[in-house]
Amino acid sequence: MIKTNSVLDAKGLACPMPIVRTKKVMNGLEAGEVLEVQATDKGSTADMKAWAESTGHQYLGTVEEGTVLKHYLRKASGEEHEEKKHEKVISNEELLQKIEENQYTIVLDVRESAEYAFNHIPSAKSLPMGELEERFSELDKESEIFVICRTGSRSDLAAQKLTAAGFKQVVNVEPGMSQWNGPTQKSVDE
Repeated sequence: MIKTNSVLDAKGLACPMPIVRTKKVMNGLEAGEVLEVQATDKGSTADMKAWAESTGHQYLGTVEEGTVLKHYLRKASGEEHEEKKHEKVISNEELLQKIEENQYTIVLDVRESAEYAFNHIPSAKSLPMGELEERFSELDKESEIFVICRTGSRSDLAAQKLTAAGFKQVVNVEPGMSQWNGPTQKSVDE
């Protein structure tokens, strides 16, 4: 059994809530303490890894027990690390304008495939956060890429990863699909 200092029940919560709750609990832990986050959101594994990386906390690993994912994180030692944010950001409205002006735009949707299937921007490419690094080769490092998720959190982490991997023109879309007013489509059989 893995020894932890605290357990967070985030079962039944969807992005970004597991991260929001994790951040709150981590703020109350002492440096070096370990948190177990219990989640059922399949995208939470990639989210926890990316969030830990962006904040300086240590992602230790995930254990699957049935439908529950148990994520283990260790609070950063020493000085608190300020959460990094991707510097280039565009609003939903600005992205919609670019799409309507028929500018060549690559919209990269990093939500889980089920989220994408029920509601996405017609031209968007689905590339779930958990598959991002292994699928970098599908993207052109010189093209302007607009990264979108449900709220701007996962897309922020994805934008940081893309930039770190050498992509030159990466832009995070905020607040994301939760407040998207432009055209959408489904790709599920009705």
